[in-house]
Amino acid sequence: MAQTLSVKLATALLARSSMPLQEQLYQRIRTAIAKRQLIAGERLPSARTLASELGVARGTVDTTYARLAGEGYLLTRGPAGTVVSPALQLDVPIRRPIRARARPPLEPPPTEPRPFQMGLPALDLFPRALWARLTARAAKRLGSAALAYPIPQGLPDLREAIAAYLAVSRGVPCRAEQVIITGGYQAGLRLIARLLLRPGDDVWFEEPGYFLARRTLEAASADLVAVPVDDQGMDVAFARKNAPRARLAVVTPAHQSALGVALSLARRQQLLAWAADASAWIVEDDYDGEFHYVGRKLPALKSLDVADRVIYAGSFSKTLFPGLRLGYLVIPDALLEQAIQAKQTDSHGEPTLGQMVITDFLSQGHFGRHLKRMRTLYAARRDALASALRDAFGSRIAMTVQSGGMHLLARFPDADDDVALVQRSEARGLAPSALSSQYFGRIRDRGLLLAFTNIADEQASFWATALARAIQ
Repeated sequence: MAQTLSVKLATALLARSSMPLQEQLYQRIRTAIAKRQLIAGERLPSARTLASELGVARGTVDTTYARLAGEGYLLTRGPAGTVVSPALQLDVPIRRPIRARARPPLEPPPTEPRPFQMGLPALDLFPRALWARLTARAAKRLGSAALAYPIPQGLPDLREAIAAYLAVSRGVPCRAEQVIITGGYQAGLRLIARLLLRPGDDVWFEEPGYFLARRTLEAASADLVAVPVDDQGMDVAFARKNAPRARLAVVTPAHQSALGVALSLARRQQLLAWAADASAWIVEDDYDGEFHYVGRKLPALKSLDVADRVIYAGSFSKTLFPGLRLGYLVIPDALLEQAIQAKQTDSHGEPTLGQMVITDFLSQGHFGRHLKRMRTLYAARRDALASALRDAFGSRIAMTVQSGGMHLLARFPDADDDVALVQRSEARGLAPSALSSQYFGRIRDRGLLLAFTNIADEQASFWATALARAIQ
């Protein structure tokens, strides 16, 4: 019976729903008890087994079991497992909770990561206990001054720690005073646009490229110049020919968003030469720069910036977790005073407690160890998913597996509408992204962007098969 329940729950939880997975699981088990599909004394699958079969985090199942046990539906017996409570009176109708009528929220409540969802690190393996201890210690150190408005540029200790990390890990030479803490990459890009752009200024932008960055620049009334990306990255010669007087170039040289290629050394030198000759600026979004799995990775573009024309942008959203909403910019000296003034105008700064915790995480060596662990994990999850997709699709899939990054790019020769594939997948609870949606000019390529970060090795075959069934 337990195995039958697992299959039924797996099918149910694949259906698209705005209800969080934990609530879905709670309702399904409760209904199974009410309908006597699970009888008194019946043993349920272990939390680990059920989580693996459903493709959800074990914590989701643990929390659901604990909730049902607290309400009297289940009884936990330690090593003997979890069973339907023998004392449960099934002849008495189970009272359904009364839900208050309310307006629907403007945005859906946060849920656990869906399979293939882009933009998320491995949230199941984030060191929550360590983070909680560091947060508690930092909170105890909060003095009255820390409860006032934060320093707009960011805490000095955090900026020192970031400068030290960038010098060693990314080859970026900078001083702490050049580092400005932001509310994430988008906030940093808005600050740069306010600082440098006037309405109608040309901006080189990768095609395809990160759609949220594109929207930020469009909101600043910039004229975006779609610069094609090939296997060497942004085509700088094309950009110089078609928009030589651009004010700004926005690039992802480490791992291009979304094709995954790295900007070649020759192209990097061409880009830097253009910026120096044209007195223009470059925003280096070091997208997935910390995650490289094969061979030697190129250092950051900023490390080659002799003329000091590159604004380096980093974020903790992919390396730690996006709920932090913290990032940083490394500002060239010529722009530093203006940038500080713009930041002071833009906001009062970012929350002090979060900055203190990240400072400790960096300075005590936890950040480096966490990244090393994630690189090993992601390499294994990437290989497992790529193998599972080949098994599930055979000749009906063509995959690009780059040397770094957090997603795979899959093309399907027999399908010419990747948006339709996404819609079919979403109907089954999956969350791939369409490559065509990353274009703002003529669509030159189609495919699915498939994040592997939150798909454990043992779940890869299950979710690859689910994707194949969804889009056939």
